[in-house]
Amino acid sequence: MRYQRLSSGDQYRLIAVESGTAYDLTAVKPRLNGFGDLAATADIAGVSVDEIASDIAADAPTIARDSLADATLPLVPDEVWAAGVTYEISEEARESESGMPEMYLHAYEADRPEIFFKATPSRTVGPNEAIGIRADSTWDVPEPELGIVLYDGSIVGYTIGNDVSSREIEGENPLYLPQAKTYDRCCSIGPAIVSADSVTDPHELTMSMEISRDGELRYEGETSTGNMARTCDELAEFWQNHDTIPELGVLLTGTSLVPDDGFTLQPDDEVRITIDEIGELSNPVIEV
Repeated sequence: MRYQRLSSGDQYRLIAVESGTAYDLTAVKPRLNGFGDLAATADIAGVSVDEIASDIAADAPTIARDSLADATLPLVPDEVWAAGVTYEISEEARESESGMPEMYLHAYEADRPEIFFKATPSRTVGPNEAIGIRADSTWDVPEPELGIVLYDGSIVGYTIGNDVSSREIEGENPLYLPQAKTYDRCCSIGPAIVSADSVTDPHELTMSMEISRDGELRYEGETSTGNMARTCDELAEFWQNHDTIPELGVLLTGTSLVPDDGFTLQPDDEVRITIDEIGELSNPVIEV
């Protein structure tokens, strides 16, 4: 099943989509207004999120699929973390920008992956909301990534993430990574969460990205999550090692597509990331 959220003022509705039909789960269970509520209910019952949703959908009214074009952030994660240097293209890009390139090769080949804090809820935006580029940076890029959704440490779904980053700040000094990665509107997630049971294989999904400026396509690229050097289970395990992770969290799995070195995001650009079986995440760009 695919899960999305619609908003009306300060009220939210959880929508489940199955076989082309969209069911308003909140209409049946008013306290069920987010994916976290559904995951918590499934955890208590000891069943999957899809089983709970299917039971509720049997009594739920349907809504027009067109209304999902206005879907908002599909979940509000307590924390967003990210993995780095999990694709060879990312390792090469970070070597080229850095004055200490050897450290990135070591991270790509090491047993321990790079995992870092990315965003709080207030820094995370949903589909069609503006992502931010820092006013003190002259080289900024989107980073399309498969996102793992975890509830109480277990993988319950997948989404699309955009790990917007300043390559200038990170390249100046690796110790500046938190400033390059974590700031206002630095992360977008959406447009949906697809349950873990509904994704055929998270390591064989086609991913693409397009960047448009003034109606002109400035970048396009395509890859596969099959090129990821780590598995989702491995990254999720390392995230939890010797740490208490939040009840509801998202772990981005690494940058799969990197624009050429001469490219930087500008205000009013439009970034579109597509992953098979999940959908398309689209965001305009503003300076923060």
